[in-house]
Amino acid sequence: MAGLEFEDFSGRVSCTPRHRHEPRDEAELVRCVREARGCVRPVGSGHSGAPLCATDDTQISLEHFHGIESVDPESRCAWIRAGTPVHALGAPLWEAGFSLRNQGDVDVQALAGAIATGTHGTGPALGSMSTQVEGLRLVLASGDVWTCTRAQHPDVLDAARVNLGALGVVSALCLSLEPAYWLHEREWKEDVEPGLEQLQARAGAPRHLEFWWLPPLDALYMKSLHPTDAEPESVAGRRRERIGRSFEVFPSVRADPFYEIEYAVPEAAGPACFRALRAWLRQHHPDVTWPIEYRTLAADDIPLGVAFERPSVTLSVHQARGLPYAKLFADAEAILREHDGRPHWAKAHSLTATELAPLYPRWADFARVRRELDPHGRFLSPYLRELLGA
Repeated sequence: MAGLEFEDFSGRVSCTPRHRHEPRDEAELVRCVREARGCVRPVGSGHSGAPLCATDDTQISLEHFHGIESVDPESRCAWIRAGTPVHALGAPLWEAGFSLRNQGDVDVQALAGAIATGTHGTGPALGSMSTQVEGLRLVLASGDVWTCTRAQHPDVLDAARVNLGALGVVSALCLSLEPAYWLHEREWKEDVEPGLEQLQARAGAPRHLEFWWLPPLDALYMKSLHPTDAEPESVAGRRRERIGRSFEVFPSVRADPFYEIEYAVPEAAGPACFRALRAWLRQHHPDVTWPIEYRTLAADDIPLGVAFERPSVTLSVHQARGLPYAKLFADAEAILREHDGRPHWAKAHSLTATELAPLYPRWADFARVRRELDPHGRFLSPYLRELLGA
């Protein structure tokens, strides 16, 4: 196909690639990569607000490349095709007796895209979805397909757990699973300072805890999720409580498109960073009505993981699609950077390799693997060249 315009979910990123391919099996995917000319960028659901998928050359869509290939009850792992939407995993995994360990409250992303950008949920003992990756298949620029596991090409697997689509096109992923579990969701409102003061004490009690601060109301809207053996009927009639299968409870409905900037700051800096954002928005952006979201994230060992070697708090600032956001995001980014923040790869930010490299102790390890796998930069768009300094 040629001349098809691509636009991300927010409308912030668009492009018109010369060629767009929609393979339905791995053989077709390999052929698309081998025959492509110029820059090659994979795309899933287009939910990233950063221009990671944008290219004027060749775009390879994985929207028809989906499905669970296998589930191994003994190892508690499943091989899943890269384009499978996260929301399509819950029911078939449940039928097999399993659930994802964690996921975000948005579930429309293609699995490979969520992994490539370090998408996460919340929970102080839970890492990003990338920490669930035990293996993957990677189509290289040459068209060769590598199966990467802890025993085979372990250095590539290490780097590819957050890969930005810069190493090749991931065709399938192997995820570790948990036995199927139910979640008890509870939501409540708190005044800001009492809520913050109790946040640290509460953070380890429910498995998942987060809050939204709504500027017009200046209040915290808390949400906790915790595994339970209780029956759904046990909370019937209780306001703002429910019990359901994990994959049914994790997602929230996000019907209105929006722009978003998010950074991960060290856990200890979370409350101070939130207070600074709140004060700045109230003074300088009183017209903003969209929330700040506050979540927790366990440390990981992934070279480009935003929580690399440090427990983190993620703070995100939103604006409705179509409203001005540049000044709001620039001001928020300055505060987030002051608190030693690292930007979410899939969301708006202004950093390039010059600012990013010092934030990641294993930056050079990722760069080495990228050069070895793609020495001619087939998977590097102008944006990625600047982002990675390649």
